[in-house]
Amino acid sequence: MNLKRSTNIVNCIVFGNKFVLIEMEISMRRVVITGMGAVTPIGNNVEETWRSVKEGKCGIDYITHYDTTDRKVKVAGEVKNLNLEEHIDKKELRKMDRFVALALIAADEAVKDSKIDFSNESEDCGVIVASGIGGLGTIEEEHTRGEHKGFDRISPYFIPSAIVNMAAGRIAIEHGIHGMCSSVVTACAGGTNAIGDAFRHIRDGYSDVMLCGGSESCITEFGIGGFTSLKALAQVEDPNRASIPFDKERSGFVMGEGAGILVLEELEHALNRNAKIYAEVVGYGANCDAYHITAPSEDGSGAAKCMQKAMKDAGITAKEVEYINAHGTSTPMNDKCETMAVKKAFGENAGNLMMSSTKSMTGHLLGASGAVEGIITAMAVKDGFVPATINYKEADENCDLDIVANVGREKEIKYAMSNSLGFGGHNASVIFKKYFD
Repeated sequence: MNLKRSTNIVNCIVFGNKFVLIEMEISMRRVVITGMGAVTPIGNNVEETWRSVKEGKCGIDYITHYDTTDRKVKVAGEVKNLNLEEHIDKKELRKMDRFVALALIAADEAVKDSKIDFSNESEDCGVIVASGIGGLGTIEEEHTRGEHKGFDRISPYFIPSAIVNMAAGRIAIEHGIHGMCSSVVTACAGGTNAIGDAFRHIRDGYSDVMLCGGSESCITEFGIGGFTSLKALAQVEDPNRASIPFDKERSGFVMGEGAGILVLEELEHALNRNAKIYAEVVGYGANCDAYHITAPSEDGSGAAKCMQKAMKDAGITAKEVEYINAHGTSTPMNDKCETMAVKKAFGENAGNLMMSSTKSMTGHLLGASGAVEGIITAMAVKDGFVPATINYKEADENCDLDIVANVGREKEIKYAMSNSLGFGGHNASVIFKKYFD
């Protein structure tokens, strides 16, 4: 079995006054997924989430986290039927924001799923976990406390609860991981950047194992209010017509919450401990539109180049990608621009692609979206099932690709791509390959 991938690089060497180009072949380590954990609006673990995806279940419902009586936005993708105290000690919960707790629960599932024992590992293991906003709920609570009781009396755990890096830090502490520990803050691209950065960290020899993904919990008065005033959220009261990517009647995204954590591992390391393998990670692209603080580039050129970078990194052509889990937020601008981007990146092969948005089921989990969608895409490759874009009714001539409307498809997939596009122009694409023994 070939445990490494090869690529050619060209070096320029100077001999005297002459430049000599020398082409060399280098080997890159292969990276596989050996464990996954998820907490989402459609399931509190990977098994439940994937079953809901296959059933086309909608996780959008009326907001219960606070009273929406006088609010414009009534619906969101909340995590349901999850008692945090069943997973985390009550005293410790007081010291962390909800986004950290969700990350810990997902990470615990991923580690158990992988059956890896970090106590037997060297320091060649690390953590990269994204969040778009971090502990917004804690910030709200402590600001209110400060206004009523004085700001010198806010919780001593306020800062270590709210800061974005604490999801990664807490996971490292919980599992005794002493290698690189970092967080990615690239808005809605963060979860995919975390997977891609972890993939490269292993492929290039810096680590053998990485826990990576994202976590978010911003269904709060402050969070929903901010996105409402930005006119980014759907103000539709029917949960089944709120998050409707690529539909002509789409009017904004629906906020979701949750976490997704993956265990990435160097192939030989995984084989040596007889680990089960879900899929292989083979390519990663990341760039920036450098265009606008919230809007994507209107011609889709930035996202197109990002997808092309990922395919080049994987050493594959546009013809080989069969499915894309789109960013597909359900905003008028995003879905139109992403469709244009796919057409630019894939050319004549765009019409042969299947491209769905599972945000139609989960809503938009911001910094966790790419992580959860990465898990869903890996499962699609493993099981040979293409998720649907559910609740689709009205065709849009500007979104005319095969979006797998309403019903998923049994289909063997060798290569699949997951896209994430974030405020600030951040673009990230990661490519998964079916693993063959």
